[in-house]
Amino acid sequence: MPAVHGPLVYLVILLAAAVEGEVAYVAAAALVAHGVLDPAGVIVAGTFGAAIGDQFYFYLLRGRLRRWLDRHEAIARRGRQLAWHVRRREVAMVLLIRFAPGLRIALAAACAYAGVPPLRFTVLNCAASVVWAVALLVLVAWVGPAALPAIGISGWWSVLVPPLLLLLLFRYAARVEQRALIPGLDEHDEPVSSES
Repeated sequence: MPAVHGPLVYLVILLAAAVEGEVAYVAAAALVAHGVLDPAGVIVAGTFGAAIGDQFYFYLLRGRLRRWLDRHEAIARRGRQLAWHVRRREVAMVLLIRFAPGLRIALAAACAYAGVPPLRFTVLNCAASVVWAVALLVLVAWVGPAALPAIGISGWWSVLVPPLLLLLLFRYAARVEQRALIPGLDEHDEPVSSES
């Protein structure tokens, strides 16, 4: 298949990475493996989309919206709890945002609540977004299709198996990280009563 180089395709990847994250980007990486999309275009679009998506919530929650949300005790309590974790490991937490599906908004909000300096947040998040975009593309487009035929998986399966495994891994990692960062939450992400 010929490579697609139209800017609209990469704009869609950018928007999808900003809104959702892994699923659309992994699908784009799978299309790179089949020569449909340009790898450099996918990396650039994915990096910018990931950074824009993470930083949107950080900057949104630094001003008046934060004060409005603080009026709701359940939200304020969770924000303080996450902010405590951020203050203990500020750089690590900012870098973790890009690799914590399911917690990205909460971690970006916690960074805003914790008062992470905007320049530090932006630089670290952009660096993490580059690593995220390159690592996923390499794993899905080249490592998976090159390694899987050795164990008998070839053709489209060698392109589909790596993204599916990554998505399952991200889903599992998100649950583990959520339980580790927010103690006292059950599987439905609701506070567990301490009065029982």
